[in-house]
Amino acid sequence: MTVNPVELQKALGGVGYPADKKQLMDQATRHGADQKVMKALDALPEKTYDSPAEVNKEVSKEGH
Repeated sequence: MTVNPVELQKALGGVGYPADKKQLMDQATRHGADQKVMKALDALPEKTYDSPAEVNKEVSKEGH
């Protein structure tokens, strides 16, 4: 199951970087992200992400 990077970034729109996993998930929830996006974010390692590109890279590495 692959997450569309455009959908992922739409869900994360407006998040201030650097951001940790909880901030990313909270923002996606506020934007009504679908279950696939939420599952991908939930699988991310607990760390701080410096940019949208870093989040995309990590999500694709997780194989979501």
